[in-house]
Amino acid sequence: MIRRNKVLQAITYNWAAKICALILALLLYLFGAYSNLDTRIVNIPVDVKLPTNVLAGSTLPSTVQVSIRGDDDVIYLVDPTYITATVDFSYVQGPGIAISSVKLGYNQEVFINGGITLEAEPSSFRVLFVEANGEGT
Repeated sequence: MIRRNKVLQAITYNWAAKICALILALLLYLFGAYSNLDTRIVNIPVDVKLPTNVLAGSTLPSTVQVSIRGDDDVIYLVDPTYITATVDFSYVQGPGIAISSVKLGYNQEVFINGGITLEAEPSSFRVLFVEANGEGT
């Protein structure tokens, strides 16, 4: 019983200073872990899948900006040619405005193991579709 009291007393002695030291150590660790994060922006060509029964009346995207976020030592090793961007409008049945999001394709295992994230800007495109004879709605 006496031994337990000494252990408890050693833990609770100067408890405020110990908690402050623990919080400071945690903040220093988080600062060190996240201070190496950087962003690399590259332009990727977009593969646009169009419907067969209507025509695009507005401009179609040709490229998209991809933000590669992660450790600054790793993100510059990523080859942008292995990243693909696709916008699928093949679901469009008639004239009007359609919105479709950009889907990025890449080897997920490499990016997850390296702690890298990708984000497309813009994340979606709006396109006006008209009837095949040139008349809209």
